[in-house]
Amino acid sequence: MAMLDIRLKRVSKIYKEGDVVSGLVVVQSKGEVQHQGISLVVEGIVNLQLSAKSVGVFEAFYNSIKPIQVLHYPLEIAKPGRLPSGKTEIPFEIPLKPKPGKTLYETYHGVFVNIQYLIRVDMKRSLLNKDLQKQCEFIIEYKDQEERAKAKPVSFTISPETLVNVKEKQNIPRFKVKGKLESSCIQITKPLKGELTVEQCDAPIKSIEIQLVRVETCGCAEGYAKDATEIQNIQIAEGDVCRNLPIPIYMVFPRLFTCPTLSTNNFKVEFEINIVIIFSDDHLVTENFPVKLTRF
Repeated sequence: MAMLDIRLKRVSKIYKEGDVVSGLVVVQSKGEVQHQGISLVVEGIVNLQLSAKSVGVFEAFYNSIKPIQVLHYPLEIAKPGRLPSGKTEIPFEIPLKPKPGKTLYETYHGVFVNIQYLIRVDMKRSLLNKDLQKQCEFIIEYKDQEERAKAKPVSFTISPETLVNVKEKQNIPRFKVKGKLESSCIQITKPLKGELTVEQCDAPIKSIEIQLVRVETCGCAEGYAKDATEIQNIQIAEGDVCRNLPIPIYMVFPRLFTCPTLSTNNFKVEFEINIVIIFSDDHLVTENFPVKLTRF
């Protein structure tokens, strides 16, 4: 039985446009292996899909969604023949250049938008033997840029008067929370930082949480479908917190589930931060802050 594997020379598997992906295709077997050729292909694909609630609304768009191929590089690494018993290592090098008119976006694993880069190796076998296939994902990040993200501090006050889309404000206890975020424009490799202070609250507090939300938009001429989903939720305070005591806000962005804020003709990936205050009776209030993520 033959085994097929892909080993990249760069352990981190992180590359930038213009880099060369180099590595080895490794074939291991206990006996001689006959094959009909070994091929390798590097692909970068943006997959879009609609949420269940949008399918009926945008039927025409749903049928027109096709994966967007931004990178495609096929390579024959071995002609039909035989491989000896034991381990055979076949080196390869692939330049990372987008298809004409396309852009290499950063790797991103979302719910309705998914940007993935894969190396796939296929070994064709005779009719009596099963073809072998192996694939390996690598990560694309943007090149270094001279223009850096500039800090945009955000100060906020949360009280019954500042809440929107709340019908029965008279049922909300009197409270006042003040705070700040160090910036609404954040380098993705650095954490979200800030602090908040509960100045007044008539009802006991059960929990204070920070949510990171992705807002994914897919669309074309027929219309656009926009969906928000939670990425992570971090509790920064538990119980009826002390009044007038600053509570730090600190959140690290998960690598594959976030990317620099992205906007194209067919899709967008944006991010928001929610500050959620949950009272002891399980009623909650939420304040929303759009944030822009950048690589540099």
